[in-house]
Amino acid sequence: MQERRQMILQELEENGRVRVAELSKKLGCSEVTIRNDIKNMDAEGLLKRTHGGALCISQENERKYQTESIYRHTERKKKIAACAYEFIGDRDTIILDDASSTFYLALHIKKHPEKRLVIVTNSLLVGNELAGVDHIDLYMVGGNVGGHLSATMGDSAVRNIEQFHVDKAFIGVHGINFEVGITSIATPQMQVKKAILKVAEEVYVLADSSKFRGSYLSVVCPIHAIHKIITDDEVSGENIRKAQKHEIPLVIA
Repeated sequence: MQERRQMILQELEENGRVRVAELSKKLGCSEVTIRNDIKNMDAEGLLKRTHGGALCISQENERKYQTESIYRHTERKKKIAACAYEFIGDRDTIILDDASSTFYLALHIKKHPEKRLVIVTNSLLVGNELAGVDHIDLYMVGGNVGGHLSATMGDSAVRNIEQFHVDKAFIGVHGINFEVGITSIATPQMQVKKAILKVAEEVYVLADSSKFRGSYLSVVCPIHAIHKIITDDEVSGENIRKAQKHEIPLVIA
């Protein structure tokens, strides 16, 4: 079985997709056996089952979304998302903004029905993933759609966000500068993040280790406005010490 699975994954890596009938002939076993393999591998997140075959996970994602930043530092973001999920309680109300890191948190939430949540988001990508999910009550923020990650922003979006009050917010950032705060390069996204800060009891920043940098164009908020920063285990010792100095809980996934 393990040899069959390895050969299926190899075929996916080389071709992006496989067909049950072709695998059956190539591996010398029944189509029922191949279908069972694919069903189990899909449940384990190793591939994406389709009618009559399977897709490589990366191919499935590329088919849905073309935004390059989603696929940058993927494994780091998945670890951060899994860690962030532990800070969410059953029946919490949360906001997810339009960052690639929060997109992975949405995917993690989608796979874990044990917590029923109310989620507010301005991200069309997050909304697309969570729409119709049984354990999620989803609220989409209205407004003008823009940005490379397709999200609502502008004055309408800000006013819409201000109508909510949530337990926790999970946001991505352009950068973290411990001397000045959470930084941004785009005014529309910055306005949305500032609005989120006003309506959330606790704000969690999801930032892979590449986000710790000194340069910045504009500041979203001072560092003490953040409840926790969740990052990956490649964060430098210097940044760990800076977080301790500023009394900011730095959670390493």
